[in-house]
Amino acid sequence: MPRKARELGPLDIKRMTRAGADKAETIAVGGVAGLNLQVLPSGAASWLLRVTVGTKRREIGLGGYPDVTLAQARDGARETKDKIRSGIDPVEERKAAKSALVAEQRRGMTFAAATDKYLASKLDAFKNAKHRQQWQNTLTTYAMPQLGPMLVQDITVQDVLRVLEPIWQTKTETASRVRGRIESVLSWATVAGHRTGDNPARWAGNLKELLPAAAKVAKQDNQPAVQIDDAPRWLAEVRARSGTGTRALEFTALTAARSQEVRGAVWEEIDLDAALWVIPAARMKMEREHRVPLTPQAVALLQALPRLEGVSLVFPAPRGGEMSDMTLSAAMRRIHAADVAAGAPGFVDRVSKRPAVPHGLRSTFRDWVAERTHFPGDMAEVALAHKVGNAVEASYRRGDMVEKRRAMMAAWADHLTGKKTGRGKVVRLG
Repeated sequence: MPRKARELGPLDIKRMTRAGADKAETIAVGGVAGLNLQVLPSGAASWLLRVTVGTKRREIGLGGYPDVTLAQARDGARETKDKIRSGIDPVEERKAAKSALVAEQRRGMTFAAATDKYLASKLDAFKNAKHRQQWQNTLTTYAMPQLGPMLVQDITVQDVLRVLEPIWQTKTETASRVRGRIESVLSWATVAGHRTGDNPARWAGNLKELLPAAAKVAKQDNQPAVQIDDAPRWLAEVRARSGTGTRALEFTALTAARSQEVRGAVWEEIDLDAALWVIPAARMKMEREHRVPLTPQAVALLQALPRLEGVSLVFPAPRGGEMSDMTLSAAMRRIHAADVAAGAPGFVDRVSKRPAVPHGLRSTFRDWVAERTHFPGDMAEVALAHKVGNAVEASYRRGDMVEKRRAMMAAWADHLTGKKTGRGKVVRLG
């Protein structure tokens, strides 16, 4: 029988690991046959179990000392021997487990990484870099805090709801876009082999059962608008103030354009002689070129603006670059607050009684067309760059339609500036 090694204690092990030896030593520690401590000249030490598995001699590592104590090493050695007696090769078992882990890690992909790869694969599908950036920014702002570090294979309907529910009622349009973009990323991840099963961001038969329809929510929470009869008084307050932000707000009202379209406007888009502002498709929500006839009031406003050398933006921020949406919002809040402070009612939405916001100016324009003029509603929708029926849209995109819209915008400007011209009461479209 082989000689049984003396059973060493913790203090013996500690003494053996002191640095200074000339060469590596392997010492049997006893307690479990074949259990050894390998000590390097540096003093570093690790546990080895020498054992026969089938017909092969194995040296199986059980961890480093002192992270693995003597008692833990003996327990690990006994467990390993139990596996061998059961017909399991611990070395092969460990290799298989490691291979499975590596394979799983390669299959596993976080939502953040999937978004980057999806955007890279769809680069050609984005017509411009700004659209791609907007696409990514919405996910960065709303989805990444919750989903970014998660593996795509682990994302469930409940995880998607955690992203959408906080903004579904207050930022419905944005939330709807976020949902669609999450769905696109997860669809890509499924096809690419990084997840399986149903898409948790799918609307039909899925989130549709858990969230109210976006269209219904939007109707319940329209943007607060300046009331039609208050619009002239409101514009007078705007015109009484200086600053690029208020000029941008005035131009927004005169053109019924979206805030981002005004804030991103560049001089190259504007022909003052023709009184026409042509917004390229790349900057439009509907991704189609939009022509805006400019009224004399709008032209005068633009002519009075300073033209800064090397700056193409019509309404640049004071520190350079594009003005933020908050600049226009803050200007409207100040105008409302000043009106209230003067003892007036302020500028509040007729229905919600909330202070009006820049985007609500478009609603004021649309209500004015419907309630105070005979201009066709479809023409107002074209002026707002909304999608309308195909046949109607085709007719309103003929060359002469911009001039007919010019008459409507002139009547709107007259209303805003308090002129009683009667334009818009009788409109000939022939």
